[in-house]
Amino acid sequence: MKNLLSLLTFCLLMLSCSTKSTEVCPEEDSSQFVTLTEVVPDAILEIRYFGTYNFVGTRIDGYEEPTALLTRQAADSLKAVSDDVKARGYRLKIYDAYRPQKGVDHFVRWAENIADTLMKPYFYPDLDKSVLFDQEYICAKSGHTRGSTVDLTLFDMATEKELDMGGTFDWFGPESHPDFCGNPETGEYTGGLGDSSFSGLGTNVTSPNDQTTNHPISQRAITPEQFQNRMVLRQAMLRHGFKPFDTEWWHFTLKDEPFPDTYFTFPVKQLSK
Repeated sequence: MKNLLSLLTFCLLMLSCSTKSTEVCPEEDSSQFVTLTEVVPDAILEIRYFGTYNFVGTRIDGYEEPTALLTRQAADSLKAVSDDVKARGYRLKIYDAYRPQKGVDHFVRWAENIADTLMKPYFYPDLDKSVLFDQEYICAKSGHTRGSTVDLTLFDMATEKELDMGGTFDWFGPESHPDFCGNPETGEYTGGLGDSSFSGLGTNVTSPNDQTTNHPISQRAITPEQFQNRMVLRQAMLRHGFKPFDTEWWHFTLKDEPFPDTYFTFPVKQLSK
């Protein structure tokens, strides 16, 4: 009898250990996420942090495949946005969606290395790299890591080009603010120049992939058409449950995000079905 009890105790202990070993930490659990293009098949992906044309200049840690992941709720809402803008002749183009904490940590290490200014001419020519933390261009935590934030623009199906937003994704400066040259609450274009404290007006520069890009720093203002293009994207996102970010016209977060306090760690790659 004693041996039987010992055997039962051992079996229960092994079962407990086995159960614990298969448990997934909340931050590592991707079960409530989807591959975005399975929900929004019309979306165009240009995952900047999988490649080298980004403000760091190298592939970002945690981006193992050039795909986009979102929580199921955010993806469903983005599908509604896609259907909305498609009726107006546009498709969604995605630059970034879920971002693992490892990727954010990579940004932080890069920002702390003041000497690394490889991509300064293309993304932050008017900023000293030392101010990136103070001005919150780089932070230790990101809404992207909670899985319901997306960076995107519109692709014009008639011209087969990105819609002209008057500025590039991930530009560090006031030209990226939704209220630059207008009132995003009313959709009114006000014109005028950008922040006069910025100096050193630039000219066109050539990106590492030999594409000439006319950065907003060389304009000091965006046109009424460019502002209205930003509003087309913004209003479609707001209509379908997203909220904007006050310093980036391309950045939106689902209002009722399902994981407001969880910063996920699993990598960006195609999810197993």
